Amino acid sequence: MKKAISVLSGGLDCTVATSAYSDEYEIHAITFNYGQKAFKRELQAAQEICRKMSWKHEVIDLPWLAKISTSSLNTDEEIPEVSTDDLNDLEKTKETASSVWVPARNMVFTSIAVSYAESIGAEKIIVGWDAEEAATFPDNSKEFLNAFNELIEVGSPEKIKIEAPAIDLSKEEIVRLGVEVGAPMELSYSCYKGGNKHCGVCESCVRRKRAFDSLNIKDESEYEI
Repeated sequence: MKKAISVLSGGLDCTVATSAYSDEYEIHAITFNYGQKAFKRELQAAQEICRKMSWKHEVIDLPWLAKISTSSLNTDEEIPEVSTDDLNDLEKTKETASSVWVPARNMVFTSIAVSYAESIGAEKIIVGWDAEEAATFPDNSKEFLNAFNELIEVGSPEKIKIEAPAIDLSKEEIVRLGVEVGAPMELSYSCYKGGNKHCGVCESCVRRKRAFDSLNIKDESEYEI
């Protein structure tokens, strides 16, 4: 069976994206530990997802990234809290995105995924980048995806392609896709804060809640708020 690498944080987007390819490829999922507050909970989610879907799984530690990052995701800085209305305020979401930005995170993760793909003969790298988050995170954009695929064509002797099935989708559309492909969304974990339950007030949680609510689909995850 053909092989694919999944950059799997255990979150909603990457879980749905990977599930879309699960029938066609032998999935080798990698989860990165860069000192984020939510790592233990993300790891639990990723492990549970991989067990259910029969995907292979490996953890890659990046202590140097944890050391240099000033993001609120892996420092003592408070993670911003937002309301549903705040999501429609571009300036507000740019501010929260700046707080949680980890230096070159997707560049680092994707480069490592290319190396991993070359080493095991995988032809695909699956990521959860999406249109909704691309508005404030440039490393989620279609431009970034296309540029990275061009880089691989130049820099790798292997025919490897990054696939981002959610690249043109909103969070609501991702949930709808998740239903279509049978993704184990109930096992996914999206919270920045790392509690046992979703906090319900960080931007990632609020985007997730809004998506499920707008579709009138029950989110089986538990929320503090």
